[in-house]
Amino acid sequence: MNRIPFDTVVLGAGIVGVCVAVHLQKRGRQVALVDRKLPGNETSFGNAGLIQREGVYPYAFPRDLDTLLRYARNQSPDVRYHAAALFKVAPFLWQYWRNSHPATHAAIAKSYSTLIERSVSEHRALAAAADASALLRPIGWMKVFRSAAAHDKEIRVAERWHAEYGVEFDALDAARLQQMEPDLDGTLLGAVRYPESDSVSDPHALVTAYTKYFEALGGRFFIGDADTLREGWEVDTQAGTIAAQSAVVALGPWSDPLTSRLGYRLPLAVKRGYHMHYAPQGAARLNHPVLDAETGYVLAPMARGIRLTTGAEIALYDAPKTPAQLAAVEPVARKLFPLGERLDDEPWMGRRPCTPDMMPIIGPARNHRDLWLALGHAHHGLTLGPITGRLIAEMMTGEETVVDPRPFRVERF
Repeated sequence: MNRIPFDTVVLGAGIVGVCVAVHLQKRGRQVALVDRKLPGNETSFGNAGLIQREGVYPYAFPRDLDTLLRYARNQSPDVRYHAAALFKVAPFLWQYWRNSHPATHAAIAKSYSTLIERSVSEHRALAAAADASALLRPIGWMKVFRSAAAHDKEIRVAERWHAEYGVEFDALDAARLQQMEPDLDGTLLGAVRYPESDSVSDPHALVTAYTKYFEALGGRFFIGDADTLREGWEVDTQAGTIAAQSAVVALGPWSDPLTSRLGYRLPLAVKRGYHMHYAPQGAARLNHPVLDAETGYVLAPMARGIRLTTGAEIALYDAPKTPAQLAAVEPVARKLFPLGERLDDEPWMGRRPCTPDMMPIIGPARNHRDLWLALGHAHHGLTLGPITGRLIAEMMTGEETVVDPRPFRVERF
């Protein structure tokens, strides 16, 4: 095969890989970006479109007995599991549960928040450079509630986040909520709005815009098979063999087969999720992304329509689709907001790559020179893509890093 030389090859063209490629190219590296599909067509295609400035505490495993028993029955709309996957993922779930102890979770947040605090500003800077600012909406998002107890609990959580990390929030009563979202169910008791977060009207279009910016900087995208990576660093593509001095693995839920072949035993698991787009009925309008906090789904206004996204499904990443959660929450969502007809032929399914301590792996691989890892972002891949790209690029080029990278190193496992 024809050999094509580059300084760096980035494997994976989701939001994280694209942002790594952009930041390296900006710093003078000649970068090849490789994926089996066009950029943004896997996990980055189907999220709720949130850039979560408020997400300083990553999503924890529940520890109260009532919630655990409810999940064990496998009928909860927000979390489902495949029984066939439980044996394989049990060690991951055990570590996830342990790391979700309040004291441990709080310690994790101290590190995690250093990335989250820069998530919106890094996206805005990159979107401006890529002429994609129109895709970002600085409107925040909200959680809505039917019970006063759940509403009050969320307010207490928001107050804690504000005290610890400066997260801004608005506590909305029923009247204020109806003023901001007049087409939502009028029986809602209130909401908590997080105004500093941005939302994205089309996540796939955003990844595409970032990719075009990368190419405008001189980078090149190739269709290829990341699993052909071999020390060198070489990888096969439709255009020939990429031969690079360094490689970055940013394959999201597909990282494990490659890293395992290279001798790494990373405790990665997959949470799957589904979405469907709907037309609004009549002139109904949804102004913010909305989480139905007591049921566990998001309605988000998108360029294609109203996107309904589900909670988490614990399954093997290659198991067949089982969109039972979507079927369970759709009737509830129709009561929350007047959804019309479905706009997609079938539910979309995506995979979130997760670590048991809820933090991504960002930094050099411990046993290979010039091999770097940027993976395991779970629910916050879209949120953390640009800051991850900047951090990896700073480390690879020897710059002073914008945040301390040590908490995210692979050696912690």
